Amino acid sequence: MAAAPTTDEGVIIECIVNGALMKVSAVDPKTGTEACVFGPATAREALTRTAVQKLAMVLKKQK
Repeated sequence: MAAAPTTDEGVIIECIVNGALMKVSAVDPKTGTEACVFGPATAREALTRTAVQKLAMVLKKQK
C-alpha cells in the first residue's frame, strides 16, 4: 500500500460495494479531508492504494 499522509492518526478507509462497482474513501481523521475513487469491486487493493495517494495529494495542496 502507498504511504499514508503524515498525520499521527493515520487514515480511515471506507469501502462500499454496489453491484460490480466499489467506492473507496480515504479520510484524514485530523482534518476530516476525504478523497474518493470508484472502480470495479474486484480491485479493492488498487482502489485503496489510489484513494490514499489521492488523499495525500489533496492534503499536500492544502498546505
